[in-house]
Amino acid sequence: MQFKLETKYQPAGDQPKAIKGLLNSLESGYKHQTLLGVTGSGKTFTMANVVNQIQKPTLVMCHNKTLAAQLASEFQEFFPNNAVHYFVSYYDYYQPEAYIPRSDTFIEKETQINEEIDRLRNAATQSLLSRPDVLIVASVSCIYGLGNPANYLELALKIEKGKEYKRDKLLRRLTDLQFQRNGYDLRRGTFRLQGDTLEIVLAGEDSIIRLEFFGDEIEKIERLHIVSSEALEQLNEFTIFPAKHFVTPEDKVKAGIENIRVELFDQLKLLRSQGKILEAARLEQRTNFDLEMLTNTGFVAGIENYSRVMEGRAAGDPPSTLIDYFPDDFLLFIDESHQTIPQVGAMYEGDKSRKTTLIDYGFRLPSALDNRPLKFAEFEGKVNQVVYVSATPGPYELQKSLNENENKKLKKLPPPEELKKITVSEQINRPTGLLDPTIEIQPIKNQVDHLMEQIKERVGRHERVIVTTLTKRMSEELAEYTKEAGIKAQYLHSEVETFERLEILRDLRLGVYDVIIGINLLREGLDLPEVSLVAILDADKEGFLRSETAFMQIMGRAARHLNGHVIMYADKITGSMDRAIKETTRRRKVQEAYNAKNGINPASIIKAISDTRMSGGKEEVPVDNLKEVDVTTMKPDELKYYVDELNDQMDLASKNLEFELAAQLRDRLTEITKLRKLKKK
Repeated sequence: MQFKLETKYQPAGDQPKAIKGLLNSLESGYKHQTLLGVTGSGKTFTMANVVNQIQKPTLVMCHNKTLAAQLASEFQEFFPNNAVHYFVSYYDYYQPEAYIPRSDTFIEKETQINEEIDRLRNAATQSLLSRPDVLIVASVSCIYGLGNPANYLELALKIEKGKEYKRDKLLRRLTDLQFQRNGYDLRRGTFRLQGDTLEIVLAGEDSIIRLEFFGDEIEKIERLHIVSSEALEQLNEFTIFPAKHFVTPEDKVKAGIENIRVELFDQLKLLRSQGKILEAARLEQRTNFDLEMLTNTGFVAGIENYSRVMEGRAAGDPPSTLIDYFPDDFLLFIDESHQTIPQVGAMYEGDKSRKTTLIDYGFRLPSALDNRPLKFAEFEGKVNQVVYVSATPGPYELQKSLNENENKKLKKLPPPEELKKITVSEQINRPTGLLDPTIEIQPIKNQVDHLMEQIKERVGRHERVIVTTLTKRMSEELAEYTKEAGIKAQYLHSEVETFERLEILRDLRLGVYDVIIGINLLREGLDLPEVSLVAILDADKEGFLRSETAFMQIMGRAARHLNGHVIMYADKITGSMDRAIKETTRRRKVQEAYNAKNGINPASIIKAISDTRMSGGKEEVPVDNLKEVDVTTMKPDELKYYVDELNDQMDLASKNLEFELAAQLRDRLTEITKLRKLKKK
C-alpha cells in the first residue's frame, strides 16, 4: 500500500514553496533540513504533503505526550486509510529502581502501566513489520530500549485457514509469545480454549480472533468485537505477534541464561575482592531468583535489564529501539526540535548515573547498564534523513542543515540570523492570512486585577484565554481565584495525567472552560484556534520559562485568532523579551506585505473539534460540566460532535447500569434539542 493524502485543501501561503524545497533536498540526498514554520502556518499539512510525495515509512518525534497525541490525530485525518500510530511511554506512574547510599535506602521499581497506550505501542511495531505505509508519531521514549525486532519478527506466528495445527503445540507457542491463558477474563494478551474453539486477543488490537477447529485443521478464522462478540470479518490468515516487546527465542534464552551465570560469577568475584561481601550476597540472591524464573517461564519482571545478554550484544553496544523497527531509508521529522533535540541529548547521562549506583551496590549486574536510552551520537547514527520543524530552531538544527557545498564555502558559522537565511525553509505567511499577534506590555503591579478585566472582555466575546505562570502553585491558585470570579477556568501542568490534559484542552475549545492557566506545557504545538489572548505573568523574570524561545512559542498560541493579542506583565524589558518582540514584529510586517500583495483578508482558523484520544474511544463527560457548556456559541460541526459524544456516554452509562448518570445525559440532550428547535424558529 502507498500513502494517500485525503484532504479538501491545497497548499497555500508559504506551504508550496516549503514543500518544494523540502522535497528537492530529500531527493538530492541531503540528510538534514530545517523547516521554520510559524504557529498556524500549517506545518503538519506541509509534513503530510512531503510524506505523500516521498512515500517512505515516517517517524515524527516530539517532546511530550500531549503534542504527540494531537499530531497523531491530525495525521490520521490526513491519512485515514494508512497506518498512523501513536508511540509514547506507557507509564501513568513510573518510579524507577534506585538506591540512595547515604541513607541506605533501596527504592523498588514501581509502575502503573496504561493498558491503552501499551496496545497502541504494540499496534505501531506490528504495522512497521507488516506494511510499508506507516507513520508513527512518538515522544522521545522512542530512543529507549525495546525488544529486538529480529526476535520479535522471528517469533511471530502466521495462522492460515485450512492448515493443520496441533492444538497443544499451538497453545505452548502462544505461551512462548507471552500470551496468558485465561478462561474467565479475556483481555489483551490472553487466550482461552473452549472445546474446538480457540479465542485470542492480540496485543495490538481490541478485538478477538476466533479459530474454529475440525480435528487439527483450522476450519474458520474470524474477528469478533471484544465486548459483544459480534462477528466483524472472516479471515483466511493472520499473524500473531508477541504480546510483549521483550521476547527471546528459546535457544537464545538458554544461551542468555548461561551468559548471565558467567557474568554473575565474574561480578561476585570482583565484589568479594573489593571487600563488598554484603553487596555480593545481595547480587547473588537477586540474580539467582531471576535465573530460576527465566529457566521455568522464559520471562521475568525486569527482563529488560538482561536484554544485552539475551540479545547477544557486546558490552556498550546500543539497545534496540523503535527506530530499529523502521527500514533503513525511513524519513524522520523532529517537531518542536528546539525542545526535542535537547531532551534526546539529556536522556543517557541521567539513566547511567542511577544504574551505576545499583551495580556498585550489588543490585544489578553490569549488563543492566546497557538497558538504556540511546546516546546522542548513537541516535544521530541511526538517522537516515531528518527534517527539523520549529518556529524557533536552535543552533544545532541550523548548523546541521548546512549542505556540503555551503559548508565548504563558510570558513566559520555566521550569526544565527544569517544562518537561518542559508539553511531554513520558512513558512511565515499563513494560508488564512492571519498575522502574528499584537504585543502589549503592562506593569507587574496589579497584574492579576488587570488580567481579570481582560479575561472578562474576551469571555464576553466568546473567545478563550491562556495564562502562563512561573509555578504550579500559582497556576492552581490563580485558577481557583478566577473560578471564584465566576469565570470557567482550569489549571494544566505536568501533574495532570496525559489523557486528562487532552480532555482539558478539548473542553477549552468546547467552552467548558474559558481560561486555561499553566506553565511551560502550554508553549509548544497546542492547536487552539479559539484563543485570542495570551497573558504572560512575571515576563521579566529571565530564565528557562521566560527565554526568547519560550516567549516566541507561547505568543504563537494567539496567532490562530483574528484578534490575537499578547500581554506581557513586566517592569523592565529583558533581552529575551526584546528579541522575541522584534522577531514577532518582523514576521507581522512580512505577513502584512504578503496579504497586501495578494489581496488576502485575514480570517480566523476554523478547525473541527475532534477526539484526541488515539484509542478512538470517548471519555466520560463529568456530570458537573454538562450544563456549563454553552451550546449557543458552538458552530454546527462542534455542536454535532458534542451531541454525538453525549449520546455515546448515555449508552455507555446505561450498559454500566449507571442509570442516574444516563438520565442526566438524556435530560441534557433533551434541552439541546429544544434549543435547536427554538433557534430554527
